[in-house]
Amino acid sequence: MADDIRVLKGHGTGNDFVILPDFDGALDVTAQMVGSLCDRRFGLGGDGLLRVVRSERCDDPQAQGAEFFMDYRNADGSLAQMCGNGIRVFARFLVDEGLADPAGMEIATRGGVRHVRRLRDGEYAVGMGEAREVGGVASVMVSNRSYPAVGVHLPNPHAVAFVGALDAAGPLLSAPEVSPEHLFPEGVNVEFVVEVAAGHIEMRVHERGVGETWSCGTGACAAVWAARRRPGASDSEIYRVDVPGGTLHVREVEGQFELIGPAVIVADGVLDAEWAAAWR
Repeated sequence: MADDIRVLKGHGTGNDFVILPDFDGALDVTAQMVGSLCDRRFGLGGDGLLRVVRSERCDDPQAQGAEFFMDYRNADGSLAQMCGNGIRVFARFLVDEGLADPAGMEIATRGGVRHVRRLRDGEYAVGMGEAREVGGVASVMVSNRSYPAVGVHLPNPHAVAFVGALDAAGPLLSAPEVSPEHLFPEGVNVEFVVEVAAGHIEMRVHERGVGETWSCGTGACAAVWAARRRPGASDSEIYRVDVPGGTLHVREVEGQFELIGPAVIVADGVLDAEWAAAWR
């Protein structure tokens, strides 16, 4: 059918996404549509949606500087600047479709153009750019306990709190309370981080617009940025970051961050026309 809507499902260390190829920008992607697709009981399920659109066919003002634009939406339909795990899955899709060179490609995002390449072991490396510290002292309240936090944009907003054990964050069924509120007017991702060894941390994260996720690429970079600047921290150029969904590696060189991790596509098909008609 001409009206068939193709969708795929993929993940990067358990941070999962619905992939929506829309090369010509023909679809009106609404918050209702995103929410329906990402619903884990009534849709395909995902932490977010990756719309694959040619920049020249997209009306987003930030869709420029590369052939393809990653139109990323959180599971609730809200926009996000970037997604470190998502862009690897996005790149994997382009490579599998023969639309990009695995040795290196540029992808436009709301956080700027990012360079992505496939490594020999099949993992993908993403140039994540610079971190920008959020001025002011922040704190995170969770499970009736307060922890000091460091604020950083990379480019999504993050509040990074170091804890003695990951279970200190509790069930994370609701968003941690971050104060003062004015530091993060657009909401914030919260990372709870444990220092395991030199150059090795583990992390849990609560993402704005989603909830607790099994991984967060921009959050891993933010956590490494904060970890490397703690008193007595390892000056290792590359850090291992363990998340509930697996392991990422983050390299910082002269203030520039690179995120390395897997990209997996698990399904490819079309939506049921009657189901899709509800939000078309």
